[in-house]
Amino acid sequence: MRMPLAMLLSLWMVVTPGIIPLAHAGIDGISNVIEGFVSKQFPDAESHFWVVNGIHWQEENELVVDVNAVGLKAAGQIPTENRYLILIVSGELAGAQHIPLDDTAICQPEQS
Repeated sequence: MRMPLAMLLSLWMVVTPGIIPLAHAGIDGISNVIEGFVSKQFPDAESHFWVVNGIHWQEENELVVDVNAVGLKAAGQIPTENRYLILIVSGELAGAQHIPLDDTAICQPEQS
């Protein structure tokens, strides 16, 4: 049985309180940051939704969220889909990068 990511993170933060400084924002805070960002990307849409592809912790108070966002205009029109990497620092949006949806996109962590 597969557990949804939000539920898994919620359980993990309850079991390990105080380990992550960003946890004060909680899942709701992270969701609000993503929702605010996505709603600004589709200001003319009648509705929108987003899906988290993955989350990567950079530092104790930084995380990168891989998000697919879809904006729906009028019924019968083709929805607009975009993919972003969103940087959240201390519960606030710190940056975002648009990622191409085509198969040629190669996204990897920087090598040092």
